[in-house]
Order: sequence, then C-alpha cells, then structure tokens
Amino acid sequence: MKGHVIQRVLEGSIAQEMEMAAGDTLLQINGEEIGDIFDYQYLMQDEYIEVLLQKADGEEWLLEIDKDYGEDLGIEFENGLMDDYRSCHNKCIFCFIDQMPEGMRKTLYFKDDDSRLSFLQGNYVTLTNMSDHDLERIVKYRLSPINISFQTTNPQLRCKMLNNRFAGEALKKADRLYEAGIAMNGQIVLCKGVNDKEELERSISDLTGYLPHLESVSVVPVGLSKYRDGLYPLEPFTEEDAVEVLDTIHRWQDRLYAEYGTHFVHASDEWYLLAGRKLPEAGRYDGYLQLENGVGMLRLLLDEFEEALEETAKEWEQDGERKTVSIATGRLAYPSIADMAKRLENACRGIRILVYPVTNEFFGERITVSGLLTGQDIASQLAGRELGERLLLPQNVLRSGEKVFLDDMTVEELENTLQVKVDIVKSSGRDFVDAVLYGNL
Repeated sequence: MKGHVIQRVLEGSIAQEMEMAAGDTLLQINGEEIGDIFDYQYLMQDEYIEVLLQKADGEEWLLEIDKDYGEDLGIEFENGLMDDYRSCHNKCIFCFIDQMPEGMRKTLYFKDDDSRLSFLQGNYVTLTNMSDHDLERIVKYRLSPINISFQTTNPQLRCKMLNNRFAGEALKKADRLYEAGIAMNGQIVLCKGVNDKEELERSISDLTGYLPHLESVSVVPVGLSKYRDGLYPLEPFTEEDAVEVLDTIHRWQDRLYAEYGTHFVHASDEWYLLAGRKLPEAGRYDGYLQLENGVGMLRLLLDEFEEALEETAKEWEQDGERKTVSIATGRLAYPSIADMAKRLENACRGIRILVYPVTNEFFGERITVSGLLTGQDIASQLAGRELGERLLLPQNVLRSGEKVFLDDMTVEELENTLQVKVDIVKSSGRDFVDAVLYGNL
C-alpha cells in the first residue's frame, strides 16, 4: 500500500487535535489510496472522512473526522506533489534551461512539465507530457486554472518549436479542457522569425475560440543567454519588432474587449520598455491574471508606489541625519526604479537614494530582468561604489524561501564582500517605499 510520510503538523489543526504527528504515514482516505496531491485535495472536500494512518511504531489508526467542507487536516508532506516530479521530454528551441552554463546546482537543470504543478504553483505546461489519465482527473476533480504554454496553434510549427512530433496533436487536450469548462490561462513565448507576425495573428485568432474558459493569453519575448552554441539560431527582438508586436496585441484587445468585455491577450512589460511606449493603465490588465509572467507587474508596482508616496509624503518627518541607501536592479526596470527613487527623494527630505543598473554578465547582456541577476554580478559591479547605509535588492533575485542567489552566493556573503547591510524588498510599491525609508523592520 502506497503511503505518504507526514513532515509537519500545523499548530491548532485538526491533525494536531487527532494526535497525528510528523513521521506518521497517511495510507488511505475513505478507503482509497492516495496517488498524489490531486487525489488528496479531492478527498479532502468531504465534511466527513475516514483517515487510515500508520504511526511511526507501525500501529495503524482509523480516524473518523467531521470537518467543514473543503477544510484541510493541517498536515504537510515532504513532497508537495506527494509523488515524483515529471520532467519535460520536449527540446524546445527557446528553452532557457538549455542556455545555462555548466556547474550550477542540479535543481536548476530540471525541466518540469507537470500538470499538477500548473494547478499548485502556476507553472505553464505544454500538454505533451499530460496523460489521458491526468486530463480526466483534472476534469473529474475540477482543478483550475491550468496554465498552458501554447507557443503557436499551428500544429506543424508547434512540433518544430517543441522538437516533439506529438506537440501538434497535444493541442487537442485544450479542447477537452474547454469542453469540460476548466479555467485556463495561456502563454506564447515569441521567437523572432518563427511564431511572430502572421503566426502570432493566427494563434491569437485560434485561441479566442476558447473564450471564456481560456481567461488570458500572455505574449512574452524569448530570453536569450550567451550560452547558445549548438542551439537553434534565434535573434533578439528590436525596438521596431516590439512596436509591431504591441500594435498587433492592442488591435486584438480593442476588438475582443468590445465583443467579450475582456482584453484577453496581453503583452509582457518587456515589450513596452523595448518599444519605448508607456505602460497601459491598470484596467487594461483585466485584474492582473498573469503577474508571474511579467504582465502588468511594473504597472501594478508604479500604481502602488503612487498611493504609498502620497500617504508617506504627508506623514514623513526627517528623524535627524541625512540617510543614504542604494538600490541594485536589472537594466530592464532601471529607468522606472530610478524615477521612483527620485520622486521619493523629493517627497521625503533627508533621504538620498542611489540606483545602480546591473548588467547580467553571467547569462549575457541580453538578459535584462532582475530575477536572473547573480550575486557575483551584483558584487563585482557594485564594488567600490557608494552604497550608503543599506543596499536594497528585489526579492526575485533570491531562490524562493531562501537567502541564496542563482549562483549559490548567499546574502551574507554579498554583505561581507560589499561591506554593507543588504535588505530584500518585496514586490509591492508600498514595500518599496517602506524599505527605503525604514528598512526591514
């Protein structure tokens, strides 16, 4: 019988009340074995459940539990999926993992294409690794949203882009999700000369056929590192290309908003910065459905900053000496961050903010987002610079939940190298203002 070892029992939870403990093994719920997180969360919906548990000493307990509908037991497992992670079998021409140097930690080279991670963590899946069994369980358990990397709706082109002869056929799984009314979000990684121009028009047109269950589609430019020897020859987009992409997307947005009340297809922030165009107003993002894909992230940050700045300017009182802090960011966001810093300086007397753009030497200058900056690039480019009392870094430069950069340098090591206190800033505009003025409290 397959079991799942409990790693942690939450304080005040049902599990604690029932004397479940770390090291116990969950065997069954309502007489059914649990394959993975899909099964577990589905069986957790009932108001009455029977839990078969094996204690650490081997004794089996059958627990009868009354609870609220959908209420969890309050237990955590070592593996969030409660199963092995499924790796991707595609060889996409745009895959960033194939563009990384050797010698980094092994987890960075793992390519996931697991539909369960799409539901749990918002990861995008290609559908090529989704089995019919997975598909039917998504429908049965009503798991949504499912995030899909479409890239193109041209079956032949999709086979080429994913280097998988089944990639075109896999698109039919989106039909099944649509028929079942499963909420979806889509993504198109745009590659110059491959799936742009007429192919982008075709893809957007085809994907509107999944409305309203396909709630949004993001268009993001391919990321190109300097480690592309032997890979498919891809070129970076130019300012002129970005303008053309935005014109296409805005034309579709206007048409679809008039017909369906949704803008549906969205350009990531990079396109606006590359094209030198103003970011759209907040209402054009339909509730920010794809923030994690860099769609509207900068607009939301700026709007939150505006609100926080207005409040702070009324309340701020200089508390003695003039304070100097520094900020390091990627080249993409630098103009916006520098502008925010200048406005905050002007509004709050006694604050001086130094903003430094960091070039990505590790992955190559074409990579301009802050989320791919390494500790060594920050250290080398800020060495000898005036950094003030504190150096502020955006949260996305660190491994999730840890104080470690992509290159395994720690925040502590960076502090020792630069001889300055490092504060990590969360993603909101309010956090930006508070971090500058007050530090991490």
